[in-house]
Amino acid sequence: MQLLKDAPLAPLTTFRLGGPAARLVTATTDDEVVAAIREADLSGTPLLVVGGGSNLVISDEGFEGTVLHIATKGFALDGTTLEVAAGEVWSEVVDRTVEAGLAGIECLAGIPGSAGATPVQNVGAYGQDVAETITEVVVYDTRDHQKLTLTNEECRFSYRHSVFKERPGEYVVLRVRFALEDAGGMSAPIGYEQTARALGAGMGDRVPLVHARDTVLKLRAEKGMVLDPEDHDTWSAGSFFTNPILTNDEFAAFCERVAERLGADAQAPAFPVGTSHTKTSAAWLIDKAGFTKGYGTGPARISTKHTLALTNRGEATTEDLLALAREVVAGVHAAFGVTLVNEPVTVGVKL
Repeated sequence: MQLLKDAPLAPLTTFRLGGPAARLVTATTDDEVVAAIREADLSGTPLLVVGGGSNLVISDEGFEGTVLHIATKGFALDGTTLEVAAGEVWSEVVDRTVEAGLAGIECLAGIPGSAGATPVQNVGAYGQDVAETITEVVVYDTRDHQKLTLTNEECRFSYRHSVFKERPGEYVVLRVRFALEDAGGMSAPIGYEQTARALGAGMGDRVPLVHARDTVLKLRAEKGMVLDPEDHDTWSAGSFFTNPILTNDEFAAFCERVAERLGADAQAPAFPVGTSHTKTSAAWLIDKAGFTKGYGTGPARISTKHTLALTNRGEATTEDLLALAREVVAGVHAAFGVTLVNEPVTVGVKL
């Protein structure tokens, strides 16, 4: 375990933003993670848990407490069952499962962050969500001071949501277990139209596993969604806003606003969610509200590759980023009556 005082936090986030931590503890084993949590609890010190920092917006003032950086290691395959430590780099986990010929998370390639963060957000992309393959999550319960194993059902997964977001701070992820598939070197059935088109395949088809992974990496790179220290379009948290899910009445009112603004023939993206809700596209809303790729004149701007990513062009502060985010939220609401919700977790600030 390593302890640093007045330690900069910006290098631990993909935004490269945020002030210092009063104390930064780096834990490399589960026991060290638990010990750091208990110490903070006993001393009454505020605690912030950080993994890969890819879904985090920290205030310019930093964090007056203990930041626990989880850097644990562990990757164990038993047939098609996978257990990974929370601190493992997620993109490397995906690569290793593809190399092992196992399907189920190949379309989640290139997503930045740690393995322990994936159940928290129910990370998903290109037709796959981790909820589809996670069987159990081993956690430390900070309320009852014990290790627990939560089943998939107990994780209460939904779109970019889980019990970990419902009860923030109560559970710290230690290990994640997955059930993958040996499909003879083929991918899981393709479940996303853009992925299918890029692969030259049909929905539900299987393709060579490596081809699926590499195609997704190419798609992500084209949108600035694969980390590259030389590319400021990747100095982001990926998608900054979640796709809005509207009730039937809300969606009807939204469609009226779309027709008023864009013309009677205009149609917004619509994806049914059960029988009473419809999901639409945050990226489409942002673009049609006038916030196009590269929007902005300051050090925080919309990505030149993807309207859903807000980026640090190199000299931004967290306040610069939030000012841009608030401008986008206000503009989309004024245009379409829909309020966008930020996907990254905010620390010491609010949108």
